[in-house]
Amino acid sequence: MALPRLRERYEKDVVPFMMGRFGYTNRLGVPRLVKVTLNMGVGRATENPKRLDAAAGDLARIAGQKPVVTKAKKSVAGFKLREGQSIGCKVTLRGNRMYEFLDRLISITIPRIRDFRGFPRSSFDGRGNYTLGLTEQTVFPEVELDSVEFVQGMDVTLSIINSNDEASAALLEQFGFPFRR
Repeated sequence: MALPRLRERYEKDVVPFMMGRFGYTNRLGVPRLVKVTLNMGVGRATENPKRLDAAAGDLARIAGQKPVVTKAKKSVAGFKLREGQSIGCKVTLRGNRMYEFLDRLISITIPRIRDFRGFPRSSFDGRGNYTLGLTEQTVFPEVELDSVEFVQGMDVTLSIINSNDEASAALLEQFGFPFRR
């Protein structure tokens, strides 16, 4: 089985670049992507349970694996929410699936976003992880526009190990990730 394109680029180009720029002496000390988490919070699932099924189906098509349904941890009367009620779904991608997804995200999905000017650099969490929000799932080519019942936003979290915000930004830029100038 062939290595994903971004994984090959990481091994051949990104690791030597990062070692030179940040002065890493060991290849294992270079920041690397460990997982990508896709999350859809479906708050309206309390009113209409079909929304959660539709979101889970779309997330399964986008990620290529079955999502886990997330449940409410606490009851909140203002939101008519009970503890244990299903309110979202998520998928965690690792290994080759993670690199394939990131490649599709960067090269196919992001160019399809209307009025896109780049992602903000302020979305790092202080430990090198990056989270971006997409307003609708229809920007992914895997989701057929005719079959979409409800437009739903989603979060994509890139978890990077051995890193800080600056090194993570450099790593993502080497992958071709579009940041605002």
